[in-house]
Amino acid sequence: MHELSIACSIVEMVEENLPSENARATKVFVQIGKLSGVVKDALNFSFEIATQDTRVFGAKLEIEELSVIIHCDKCNSNTELGNPPIFRCKDCGESTANILQGKEMEIVSIEFEDGKAANS
Repeated sequence: MHELSIACSIVEMVEENLPSENARATKVFVQIGKLSGVVKDALNFSFEIATQDTRVFGAKLEIEELSVIIHCDKCNSNTELGNPPIFRCKDCGESTANILQGKEMEIVSIEFEDGKAANS
């Protein structure tokens, strides 16, 4: 299950990008392409494990799955692949493996609490 190592990497990157030592992540938004090889449920489960004893513990992981989009050089058209994925242009039928979107795996944003006491 490589999702655990991915979750650990996400937690590490989130902690590195928190603005202060007192800050705690509350929500992490990631985009995962459908061809990335990541199983959404396994990543959610692994994220809960990876956040133990970190400043990311308790944060919600929001995952947006990105569809696969291919580009046809013959007719300059873009096609969103269905299920099962057929790597053919929807306009001209040309076979193509020029993938524009669908292999991504990135942290889009992080929400956090600064951990400072509010002034009254």
